[in-house]
Amino acid sequence: MSALAVFVERRALVMLALGFASGLPNLLIFDTLSLWLREAGLSLQVISIFALATLSYSLKFLWAPLIDRTRVPGLTRLLGHRRSWMIVLQVLLMIGLWMISGVDPARDLGLMAAFAALVAFVSATQDIVIDAWRIEAAEVEKQGAMAAAYQWGYRIAMIVAGAAPLLIAETYGWSTSYAVMAGLMLAGVLGVLGAPRETAHAIRPIHAEGVPSRPALELPEWIARLAVFALGALFLGSGLAADASLLAAGLNGIGLPDAAGAVTAAWAMKPQGVYVQLLAVAAGLAVIVLAVCPIPRVRTRPGVYLFAALGDPLRDFLARYRGVAALILALICLYRLSDFVLNIMNPFYADLGFSKTEIAEARKVFGVVMTVIGVGLGGFLVARLGMMRALVIGAFAGPISNLAFAWLALQGPELWALFVAIGIDNIAGGVSGTCLIAYMSSLTSAGFTATQYALFSSLYALPGKLIASQSGRIVESSAAAADAGGPMAGLKALFAGMPPDAFAGAMAKSQVTPGALGAGYLVFFLYSSLIGVVAVFLAFAVARRTPESQPAPES
Repeated sequence: MSALAVFVERRALVMLALGFASGLPNLLIFDTLSLWLREAGLSLQVISIFALATLSYSLKFLWAPLIDRTRVPGLTRLLGHRRSWMIVLQVLLMIGLWMISGVDPARDLGLMAAFAALVAFVSATQDIVIDAWRIEAAEVEKQGAMAAAYQWGYRIAMIVAGAAPLLIAETYGWSTSYAVMAGLMLAGVLGVLGAPRETAHAIRPIHAEGVPSRPALELPEWIARLAVFALGALFLGSGLAADASLLAAGLNGIGLPDAAGAVTAAWAMKPQGVYVQLLAVAAGLAVIVLAVCPIPRVRTRPGVYLFAALGDPLRDFLARYRGVAALILALICLYRLSDFVLNIMNPFYADLGFSKTEIAEARKVFGVVMTVIGVGLGGFLVARLGMMRALVIGAFAGPISNLAFAWLALQGPELWALFVAIGIDNIAGGVSGTCLIAYMSSLTSAGFTATQYALFSSLYALPGKLIASQSGRIVESSAAAADAGGPMAGLKALFAGMPPDAFAGAMAKSQVTPGALGAGYLVFFLYSSLIGVVAVFLAFAVARRTPESQPAPES
């Protein structure tokens, strides 16, 4: 009962409202807005450019140190460090959505794009602050419940932002729709005002003692460092977002159209493009490190301040988890890898013979309910069993749930089996996601909360980008090998009694027989379960070397 009681505490209820405030602008900018733009007569190519606003979410760890170190004049003394930032950002989001509501995209597309980019940037920054408040507002054993409440609020916002604007726009128009959505951001403001008083926030000092102040030399150095920093962020963001539009636009702007075309073509290559994108991520990180590192044997204030702002949070983490830090980072990167490779599920359902309506009912209605249950179960496990035990259980969830899809492939287009498999997968995904969020939250330390968590949350999905790009190739190459009499040929017999509509389009889509395509999907789901076993071993290794409860790090 005490484990369940944390869900109705004041802080968890506040977290529900903050999760709603976080999810609402996200979907309004990255999904619902595209329908408005399409109705305004814009091409799909133009609409796709708006997806570049997601760069703010990929790069938010770069300006998270400012959130950790900067006070809001007047408000910080009144509300506290995190809550003052949340209020400011929520007001900016309301203004941004209100400004979007007053723009006609058919006439002022550039203005619409600017407002959308502003809302995306402010929304990503709000996520930084909300995550930091969530971590600092509750003890480690309650982080599961806080993460669950946040995800519940976020999903409620996604349902509201996905349906309500369309219904309002149908009757009153898109401008009224977005104006109403701006008003709904008041839910976040009420959450902040209802939040308990936060503890005093200690800003970590930057030691620049003995470094002389040289304003005439420092200004050019700041400009040069920030220019190099922006260049690194451009490479990093283009790689993380899998979109080279901004990079190509920059090359065009300096008179290199051929290079812009080559970059765009490299990003679009299948499947080699993903390796180019990861190379851009590595290059971007290297350039950012170059921008913030001190000049050898020359101490300057820009070098000291930038390196402390971005380097100290990482150095603090490595020092606190000396000997196990590499294992922890590997666990974060690989914990949900078995889920991230499942990027071909809609084609799988369609190939198996399910209709679009059946897929929508199972995934978007039943699946959402199961995810909500899984999220709550994950929070309960953290509160009841402790962080490390819950983390290990969550590590098992991904591989086991993927076996449910292997079982579904053998059932054919049976609707009850589809609901069972999706139910298992969504509950398992909710559990593992909540356990990972709670664990990453427990790794942060006072003074660096926003920066460290933003870095962890940007890091954990990166390896899945490379592995997931090969999912379709694994299915089709395994199917072709089965048809050619290879090691997978024996699996075709498992699909001999399938109904005629199961894998009926195999020959037209993949040039293999229906039984071979079924064998290809079966091999893929077994493979996705096996790669999840790595996370299980890492979870046990980290749990063995990490005490269940640790003293709170000193500020």
